[in-house]
Amino acid sequence: MTPERLYIGGEWVEPDGGHYEVTDPATEEVVGLAPEASPAQVHEAARAAREAFASWSRTRPEERAAVLSRAADLMARDARAHARLARAESGATPAVARGMQVGVGIARFRRYAKGALEPVEQAVPPQINEAGPMGRAGVLGAVAVRRPVGVVTCITSYNNPWANPAGKIAPALAMGNTVVVKPAPQDPLSVYAMARALAEAGAPPGVVNVVTGSGPEAGAAAVASRDVDMVSFTGSTAVGQRIGEVCGRELKRQLLELGGKGAALVFDDADLSAAIGGIGTTFSFYSGQICTAPTRVLAQRRVYGRLVEGLAAHLGRMTVGDPADPGTVVGPVISAAHRDRVESYIELGREEGARVLRHGRAPAHGKGFYVPPALLTECTSGMRVVREEIFGPVVVVVPFDDEEEGIALAGDTDYGLIDYVWSADVARAFRVAARLRAGGVGVNTVGRNMEAPFGGFRKSGVGRDVGSYALHAYSELQAVVWPG
Repeated sequence: MTPERLYIGGEWVEPDGGHYEVTDPATEEVVGLAPEASPAQVHEAARAAREAFASWSRTRPEERAAVLSRAADLMARDARAHARLARAESGATPAVARGMQVGVGIARFRRYAKGALEPVEQAVPPQINEAGPMGRAGVLGAVAVRRPVGVVTCITSYNNPWANPAGKIAPALAMGNTVVVKPAPQDPLSVYAMARALAEAGAPPGVVNVVTGSGPEAGAAAVASRDVDMVSFTGSTAVGQRIGEVCGRELKRQLLELGGKGAALVFDDADLSAAIGGIGTTFSFYSGQICTAPTRVLAQRRVYGRLVEGLAAHLGRMTVGDPADPGTVVGPVISAAHRDRVESYIELGREEGARVLRHGRAPAHGKGFYVPPALLTECTSGMRVVREEIFGPVVVVVPFDDEEEGIALAGDTDYGLIDYVWSADVARAFRVAARLRAGGVGVNTVGRNMEAPFGGFRKSGVGRDVGSYALHAYSELQAVVWPG
């Protein structure tokens, strides 16, 4: 097993702090050794990115597009190896590792290779000015131009070691920024594989830098560096708030994709099988470690019993086990600490008065960080399990009587990432959607349009990305004015 090295200024660098073990959540076996960067090395990476920005920001869009496109081809060439590594690091099933992790990561590089070629200028209507202290009478033309922000620190989440980093790195590079990437400590090795593809694709030294660490020190240094102009972070609201405080002092740009506790309003005329299928994906997809999941189900009282019965049946069809087993539906969560956290929430729900339905058990060999899925019914809006993000295979169900009460319950939260509405009355569904304080609303679907803006209200984040909105997020607007 070859220890990984940091990637700084186009060089593979030995870490000052040695290495730490990256473990497979399914088996607890060591997958690899990740480098422990010192704060000084993180600052060195930021300086390298600053030096590279001067030339990279002036490259032709076609050159940036070519680098991103070649990188996508190289990632696709080695997709099987990448998927094996992603599966081992994250505990995902092979299908998820291939399709939703590596596959989506490659697709995002291809998308932003095209994005590099999107127009950055937008015409502004000319303005007729009368003579005055500011000059003679005349017509002033103007154009708004998107320019790169500068050096971007990208701090990525552990639930998708390919799609999440790709969704930050690719649009940032497409716009002419340079990056310092600090992956989650639990599954950082995939990001080094991504960096190798970018280097082979011709990304100049310093354009992409990768630093890692098992604790908060490397991330803190990557946020605080004076060479960093923007921080893009995906993770918990608590950490996002601390990052926001640091960025606020320096007036750095922020893109924060934080927690969620998505409400799923199921009305009494809904297609219950569709609602149950959509909500049921929460239990299995990434073992519930997904911020967009409809984990807070609000069921109109007339269908409450049937919905709970359907969700319980869905739960019963979920096999918990080693993700390498073709029959597994729910694999492990990312770590022992997270397993214990999720289990403590399930026990808390029981203490708060919820009825807890569970299915499955951890594999008999005793290894791995497994949480059998849980459905919590007979819940009320004041319970902590209803109000707080659990980030595991746990779904709570709360009844409501009418539309107004359902909307009020949906809004009774600190979060606002994505909510969902199920109703056969499309007019009502869109009327309700307009009143939900969330960055996105799914109407009779849990699917996403990958060109639609993504981000949250309230404590679910700041800013929007995905599609062309990501290009906007990693750019500053400059006004250029001239006399007609």
